[in-house]
Amino acid sequence: MQRFSAFSLVRRAFGGHRSWQAQWRTPEPKPAYDVVIVGAGGHGLATAYYLAKEHGIRNVAILDKGWLGGGNTGRNTTIIRSNYLFDESMGIYEHAVKLWEGLSRELNYNVMYSARGVLMLAHTVHDVQSFKRHVHANRLKGIDAEWLTAEQAKDFCPPLNISPNVRYPVVGATLQRRGGTARHDAVAWGYARGADALGVDIIQNCEVTGLRRGADGAVTGVETSRGFIGAKKIGVVAAGNTSVVMAMAGVRMPLESFPLQALVSEPVKPDFPCVVMSNTIHAYISQSDKGEMVIGAGTDAYTSYSQTGGLHIATHTLDAICELVPMYRRLRMLRNWGGIVDVTPDRSPIIGTTPVPGLFVNCGWGTGGFKATPGSGHVFAHTIATGSPHAINAGFTLDRFRDGFLIDEAAAAAVAH
Repeated sequence: MQRFSAFSLVRRAFGGHRSWQAQWRTPEPKPAYDVVIVGAGGHGLATAYYLAKEHGIRNVAILDKGWLGGGNTGRNTTIIRSNYLFDESMGIYEHAVKLWEGLSRELNYNVMYSARGVLMLAHTVHDVQSFKRHVHANRLKGIDAEWLTAEQAKDFCPPLNISPNVRYPVVGATLQRRGGTARHDAVAWGYARGADALGVDIIQNCEVTGLRRGADGAVTGVETSRGFIGAKKIGVVAAGNTSVVMAMAGVRMPLESFPLQALVSEPVKPDFPCVVMSNTIHAYISQSDKGEMVIGAGTDAYTSYSQTGGLHIATHTLDAICELVPMYRRLRMLRNWGGIVDVTPDRSPIIGTTPVPGLFVNCGWGTGGFKATPGSGHVFAHTIATGSPHAINAGFTLDRFRDGFLIDEAAAAAVAH
């Protein structure tokens, strides 16, 4: 794998930058692999990378019906944090944050991780009580979390409006200073480059059309638009399309798929120092390195596999942003788009085995999947390699919906972000 450094940049500059290699290969699929990963998003690519790097399983293929990182990985608003309420959630997201902190060095690829801080606003008495509970729970687990007054929140984020004369006045906020953002496509490219260098085949434009099972019920491979590919183990990491893929093996998943919208404004000079989130009014905002204001909404109210959404949702979100940050009222929006998020009844993910031998699933991340990317891939690789969950994802099984051991972050936070 070619290494990136200041020296390599200068050396290749003398050759007109013509000696750079392709970031990853474009191989033809082999007849069979030890492991096939369905879905070449961040979680799938990270899973393949850690399978090869930490478990020595390199005869791996990642299949995607489109292009690498073309699904939710390239459509999200890039927020990273770990200040959740339940132990299981704190465990997986804090594991991810720790990996985020060294990921650029790990992959020799700048994922542009920026620990600029995540500010979560409280607007009501219930918000205050709930968020203070989060802060205490986080501190007990060694996760950085602070409670700020409205004035302290404005000191940390000067553009924030804390006037009491608005519909939802800011009465306080929680702050996780280690939270922040990263560049979504760089994360996908970094993991793709790392996995490819370890021998993993990344096969784009290869749609999975069926999952084949043997006489004993175990998986034997996948039917694809490019022919049958044998596999001893199959990991499905297909986000909003997971329920469709799993149905091919006769497994019904407790999932609903919803559109989730985001927007970006015209670029302006740097003036927004952190990520600001409001669960009460379902809006969040940060500024990209290009100067655009990146704005996210809550999920649309209807289920759909469409990567679009209702205009009224975007309008409602912009109304909220204009109230939180009035100085942006005159900003023009450049574009908006949608993704498909897969949501479980308790708004927490499923990472583990399935009733079908050899079939594993990683899904149900809802609107919070990007922040978990390295942690999710790391523990899912362990689960596939060993056949049993890692200690960190042991609680995120399908069985919890049968047994009633739910991890109800939706009730805890009022939103699944």
